[in-house]
Amino acid sequence: MQTEPGVPAAVAERQRWMRTLALAPTAELDAAWRRLDPKPDVQAIRGPETGLVMVRARVDAGGDRFNLGEATVSRATVRLHGGPLDADVVGTSYLLGTDLEHARLAAVFDGLLADAGLREQVLADVVEPLEDARAERDEARRVEARSTLVDFFTVSREHA
Repeated sequence: MQTEPGVPAAVAERQRWMRTLALAPTAELDAAWRRLDPKPDVQAIRGPETGLVMVRARVDAGGDRFNLGEATVSRATVRLHGGPLDADVVGTSYLLGTDLEHARLAAVFDGLLADAGLREQVLADVVEPLEDARAERDEARRVEARSTLVDFFTVSREHA
């Protein structure tokens, strides 16, 4: 996996799985949670709750900052203990939108991924299949969009 300059590999790996969890459909996260056995106990620390964040941008991508607008965000923080875990772990999620169950499930899986003993199993059983499913959906959208492509150069040549 290619990382940005100056970003530690562990941070880049967590960014990868959090992006996957945030973009996954809630139903797929719920199905992955139902398949997990044994399950740890989940205790809510914060939320899930919904609020607003200010989105900032830059003029010409590097100039002065300005407030672009607000976005709705859901967040959750949970503590996991028992089950397959050796010690208590905390998971957190922030995602666009108002789906509180999605935020809770993403936080649960973030907590499971924080446990070094479970990380490889959760990556293989949950994160990688979600990434594959997203890649398939993206490819289907690209194929559909490509089928509507119009070659305007050819159209203008026909009228010359």
